[in-house]
Amino acid sequence: MSELSSGKITIDAPISEVQAALFEIAKYPEWSTSIKSVEVLATDEQGRLTSGKFVIDAGMMKDKVTLDYEWSEAPSKLSFSFNDADLLTGMEGSYTIKKIDEDTTEVTYEMGVEISMPIPVMMRKKAEQTTIDQALDQLKSHLEG
Repeated sequence: MSELSSGKITIDAPISEVQAALFEIAKYPEWSTSIKSVEVLATDEQGRLTSGKFVIDAGMMKDKVTLDYEWSEAPSKLSFSFNDADLLTGMEGSYTIKKIDEDTTEVTYEMGVEISMPIPVMMRKKAEQTTIDQALDQLKSHLEG
């Protein structure tokens, strides 16, 4: 996987609320306009999604992607990796969640994609950055109301 794109945002919400929103992966379509649907394929013994099929429409990135989620660093970090897709040939990323104070949380979102079509690196990186920025803005809006 190539170098990941990254974005960071400060959210006026306690870390527990931010974690709850990010850890309820099947509910992402409720606040993320890029994620049209999530089908839960597998969960762990705690009921957390470990594999899911996502219908994504993020501008030039439109695909059905199966992602695997890694919970070993939770609750401070949630990572995902590529399993399968129609167009993408790779995708990985993570949300890192950090408490600033009782009512403020910082979220860093890193993501990288690889695609089967020949697209200039600059265009792919721009699409990644746009997707990251939009996801963080929508998470903030969802949590801050």
